[in-house]
Amino acid sequence: MKSNSVYQAKLSAPFCMLGIRCVDEVLTSIDFLAPHSAEQAPSDDFASEVCAQLQAYFEEADFQFDLSLQLQGTAHQLKVWQAMRDIPSGQVLTYGDIAGQLNSSPRAVGQACGNNPIPIVVPCHRVVSKAGLGGFMHRADNEALDIKRCLLRHENTNGIFAF
Repeated sequence: MKSNSVYQAKLSAPFCMLGIRCVDEVLTSIDFLAPHSAEQAPSDDFASEVCAQLQAYFEEADFQFDLSLQLQGTAHQLKVWQAMRDIPSGQVLTYGDIAGQLNSSPRAVGQACGNNPIPIVVPCHRVVSKAGLGGFMHRADNEALDIKRCLLRHENTNGIFAF
């Protein structure tokens, strides 16, 4: 979990507080904050729209985000993040599946997943290891994996993998 910083909104999610950062009308990051963090009303119309779309996703897992994103990373990270955006809700791919698509390695895909600045909207939680859940946010502790499990359960992926 990240410490408090300057956010344009803080939105309560089923598993923690989400810290939302935007620049002008572009979403730049979503951070997982401690559940006891105080909510923060959106600072502008775009931050309100981000919150509204996240709430719509939490109500309906098939919701399709339509937000301008600022994804800054290496060429490889950008390819991985696009591959993650192409995974439909309710489905998962393994790190190896994406590595095969991109002529990369599963470890490099995992690193890119962990560096994803806009989780949920760029659904890194839909990428798992061939042996199970894998990691989340460069972590494999219960706190991080519980968030990943929550998101996958919300999308009804339990029938694909036993989490």
